[in-house]
Amino acid sequence: MLNEQDLIQGCLRGSAQHQRQLYDRFAGKMYAVCLRYARTSSDAADILQEGFVKVFTKLGQFQFQGSFEGWVRRIMVNTALRAYQRQRFDQELNGYENLPESPVDPDAVANLSEAELLHLINRLPDGYRVVFNLVAIEGYSHAEVADLLGIQESTSRSQLTKARRWLCEQLEHLHQVLHPETSP
Repeated sequence: MLNEQDLIQGCLRGSAQHQRQLYDRFAGKMYAVCLRYARTSSDAADILQEGFVKVFTKLGQFQFQGSFEGWVRRIMVNTALRAYQRQRFDQELNGYENLPESPVDPDAVANLSEAELLHLINRLPDGYRVVFNLVAIEGYSHAEVADLLGIQESTSRSQLTKARRWLCEQLEHLHQVLHPETSP
């Protein structure tokens, strides 16, 4: 297995074998990133493909400073955000503004598999999902999210709060379904 620098250098020389190896090395992780932003698996696959086109065309700009995987991830996130902005709904009717501030049983989260949690996140309305992914998972600040999405910082904060409330409501509902004996 080639080290990262040799792999990148091979890609820069136009070696199809090196490009394939680079794709194979990162495609799985990056597909998981794309899935968090996409509505469907086919949308995630499209974002992944578009993202890798950008990776290969911008590879000469990588400075070998910092994590190459982080550089690729940032390209994938930015590609996903552009796809989101192209598909953004005109109006999101959410109805989640007045959700109760009820605590969620910690066991409800602890008993979820990664796939079940990802499924819940993917069910978030688009605006909530994108902000939740950027802030809670990718670690962007609200100022960065506002700049990336062309929204106000307060909108980013509001979307994150609503996303968390929606997820809490879904977790509580799931807990009630799984444990009806403890439900009021």
